[in-house]
Amino acid sequence: MPNPSRRTVLAGTAAAAALAGLPTQGHAAEARHPAYRWRTAVIGGTGFVTGILFHPTVPGLAYARTDIGGAYRWDRETARWTPLTDHLGWDDWNLLGVEALAVDPAHPDRLYLALGTYAQPWAGDGAFLRSEDRGATWHRTGLPARLGANEDGRGAGERLLVDPRDSDTLWLGTRHDGLLRSTDRGATWSAAPGFPATPTGTGQGVTLLVAAGRTVYAGWGDADGTSARPNLYRTADGTTWEPVPGQPAGASARVPVRAAHDHHTRELYVTYADAPGPNGQTTGSVHKLDTATGTWTDVTPAVPGGTDTFGYGGVAVAARRPGTVVVSTNNRWSAVDTLYRTTDGGRSWVSLEDTAVLDVSETPYLRWGRDEPKFGWWIQAVAVDPYDPEHVLYGTGATVYGTRDLVHWAPRVRGLEETSVRQLISPPTGAAHLISGNGDIGVLYHERLTASPARGMATNPVFGTATGLALAAARPSYVVRTGWGDHGNGAFSEDGGRTWAPFPAQPAHAGDGPGPIAVSADGGVLLWALTNGPAHRSADGGAGWAEVPSFPQGATPVADPADPAVFYAYDTATGTLYAGTGHGRTFTARATGLPAGDSQFQLAVAPGRSGDLWLSAKEHGLYRSTDGGVSFTAVGGVRAAYTLGFGKAAPGARYPALYLVGATGSGAAVLRSDDGARTWTRINDDAHQWGWTGQAITGDPRIHGRVYLATNGRGIQYGESA
Repeated sequence: MPNPSRRTVLAGTAAAAALAGLPTQGHAAEARHPAYRWRTAVIGGTGFVTGILFHPTVPGLAYARTDIGGAYRWDRETARWTPLTDHLGWDDWNLLGVEALAVDPAHPDRLYLALGTYAQPWAGDGAFLRSEDRGATWHRTGLPARLGANEDGRGAGERLLVDPRDSDTLWLGTRHDGLLRSTDRGATWSAAPGFPATPTGTGQGVTLLVAAGRTVYAGWGDADGTSARPNLYRTADGTTWEPVPGQPAGASARVPVRAAHDHHTRELYVTYADAPGPNGQTTGSVHKLDTATGTWTDVTPAVPGGTDTFGYGGVAVAARRPGTVVVSTNNRWSAVDTLYRTTDGGRSWVSLEDTAVLDVSETPYLRWGRDEPKFGWWIQAVAVDPYDPEHVLYGTGATVYGTRDLVHWAPRVRGLEETSVRQLISPPTGAAHLISGNGDIGVLYHERLTASPARGMATNPVFGTATGLALAAARPSYVVRTGWGDHGNGAFSEDGGRTWAPFPAQPAHAGDGPGPIAVSADGGVLLWALTNGPAHRSADGGAGWAEVPSFPQGATPVADPADPAVFYAYDTATGTLYAGTGHGRTFTARATGLPAGDSQFQLAVAPGRSGDLWLSAKEHGLYRSTDGGVSFTAVGGVRAAYTLGFGKAAPGARYPALYLVGATGSGAAVLRSDDGARTWTRINDDAHQWGWTGQAITGDPRIHGRVYLATNGRGIQYGESA
């Protein structure tokens, strides 16, 4: 993730080279981008959907927000989610997390988003987007507050509300800056007058805003659950706020998570937990307030006895069926989270998980390498279609499930892709053009780019997060992977990544931090760089491992694609290139004095060429060595280089196509060079930027012009010349 505190940008690679005492090579010019068509490789969700909202007056219109992957609009005609924030670029990486969203019941085309992934000082203030055309175009305003869409409490809300008395007035609950109000539809913001609660530093602040008739209610997450420190306030005039009388107290009602109003019965339903979630909740409750009489009633579902501890998360009412409400448990792991539904105002409840029939054939990874999928976890987003009480959607830590009969459930996630992608391989042969290593869902073998991988996650072992992925350049059917596994942290494939087997053994400390891995060109040697221990080498397919003391700690191993006896590693702490000879037994320093100090610098080797190394050194630029790392030259004109990959050469060209996430001009872009980095062409556009994209990029060795791009929250984007 970019670190804004370290974003000192040199004037160009010539300046970077001067600082490092290195020569420069050529001068790269950026051309106008050709027509490129960008699409998302289909996986299907994979991230935490933190909010779902049906529009109350437009049938079939809904919106979803995610913790790191932007916002989406559901289009009934296409039965797909349309991404709405892909235009946010590199410098706006912190805005891909959506803290809250709101619609205007009186103006169906209006949509509002409050953006900010992290509320830490290094992340900067949040931003506010307002649209008059359902998210097709936006007006942007800076916010005087930091938001935390990927922090604890991200499933609470909504923290954003259009005032029921005046569509020009908006309310925004923040974590550290109290309650904000805008009287010009979000163009300007200021502290809400009269709001009595003061932030205490827990990072929760205002957890929810909801309208009940003309009254606005605000949940407060910094209270301690006692009557002396209330956690629910209301205002009838927008100026005078008061604690709601008689509100529940105690640990099970410490944090108000979500609320929904039944306008028929004039009852407000509130879900509570002892912590904001999604993790850490051990108890919770559901209460309803009769807003006409002020009477509170505990309507918590009667859960069968068990050892699980959990809270409550989502709540939604059926707009056309009085007394019909759906709530979700949250952080219930053994018995699995569920939805409870009542049709009598909470006097009795039915668990929808008990009769659920799940069909995950469209996204097989949801089986998690096992036989049957689970109903879900981290359920804090629940929505009931206002025009159909049996049309229910809920978000989990990986997908959106939906039903139209309360029994049959399937992912409703077409178009919504939130994977955090770590590694990409495009094999030169075989059935699959793409293998990916990902956060949370391990390694995927993509038979087709237009369908979720049919085999789901790689099994034997099943990984949560992948930490390494590599293939043998001269034997591409041999692929290895490392990560956080259920039965070991390393595995190999003899059929190009289609099926897997665990390494016969793994080195000590592999379970403490798997780290990246490399495999020699002929597949005979594995080099595994552990996160919390020394690198280890195996020459027998992982049956035996030996330490490599000379390997620089913390470096990523890279195999020479033509010489199986050679590996490389870049020590980012000292700015030193190391070469490993003797099939990776001994590493010695070669080039020194290169850019240092950032663990995200990346080293790549051109396919089929021994010793042809490329170093992406972020704001220090791009460097190349053609002598196996003995010397490096700065590539002229490349102001910043974050990640680089190779693809099939252009017709008539001898050198592979280069793909770079970097900058030759004023801002970071996706670039392609067909002439060995002498000139560059921008191939993405302002509508396709996806925030931070500095983790991995690779071209397709079989199709010139096709490129695969890893994002941190928008899955795998791939582009082709239109």
